[in-house]
Amino acid sequence: MANKVEVKELLDAGVHFGHLTRRWNPNMAPYIYMERNGIHIINLYKSAAKMQEAGDALAKIAASGRKILFVATKKQAKEIVAEQAEKANMPYITERWPGGMLTNFVTIRRAVKKMASIDRMKKDGTFNTLSKKERLQVDRLRAKLEKNLGSISEMSRLPGALFVVDITREHIAIKEAQKLNIPIFAMVDTNSDPREVEYVIPSNDDASKSINKVVSYVADSIVEGLSERKASKESKKDKSEDEEKEPKASKSAVKQPEAEAPSKDAEDKKAMKEAKKDVKLESKKETLDKASSNEEE
Repeated sequence: MANKVEVKELLDAGVHFGHLTRRWNPNMAPYIYMERNGIHIINLYKSAAKMQEAGDALAKIAASGRKILFVATKKQAKEIVAEQAEKANMPYITERWPGGMLTNFVTIRRAVKKMASIDRMKKDGTFNTLSKKERLQVDRLRAKLEKNLGSISEMSRLPGALFVVDITREHIAIKEAQKLNIPIFAMVDTNSDPREVEYVIPSNDDASKSINKVVSYVADSIVEGLSERKASKESKKDKSEDEEKEPKASKSAVKQPEAEAPSKDAEDKKAMKEAKKDVKLESKKETLDKASSNEEE
């Protein structure tokens, strides 16, 4: 369960400031509280509820072992998103969105592998055998790949969800995620269409304080989900270890009482034979007749 969102903290961070009224999107009307000085004011109670909802959903995705890809290429959000994504150990895109990042993921992975192969060349000495010009070209390629794809080098498969700051700016990422049915979580300002995303967080996506407040909350929720996953793994491991330590009682392990061996002594055999003569076993018919006679008496 994600932490509770305090409305006063959102107010102090300026999450409630929307865009100019003439630039609004009518689909954001349910999240707008009022208009002041030509600017729309976002209803912070709805923002808090939506943040809580998004935090719970992201924690579950993180607990399932899937990655959440953070996307924010606007200047005021880059450093904040990169810092919070690294804290949550999640991939992020803060430079230009590479076209086909999701829809053509195989090609992107090939570029990431190219970066790894250059690193191997430098380790095994192959890099030093190249000419000065070739080394310079390889270094430039490595730097370019690191800048654009270094933050997603650990993402070996498609993400379980996208978290986007400003869906109007990141419309290409939104379209690719929609095509692949990847759930989208986003900070949506009053000039954007909330119908584009599954989990809307109505908030100011231009101010760095507002972005920091929302993104840090999201990152904390993801960290919480990861810690739950780790705890459940450890409990399962401890349980399996305890089961292995317990002695397994099998049928063969239970000692049966040893049957007494018949005596081989001649006198004992003779005594047993005489005892059998004295004992007369009744047949089933005799037993029933005897029982019926006792009842008549």
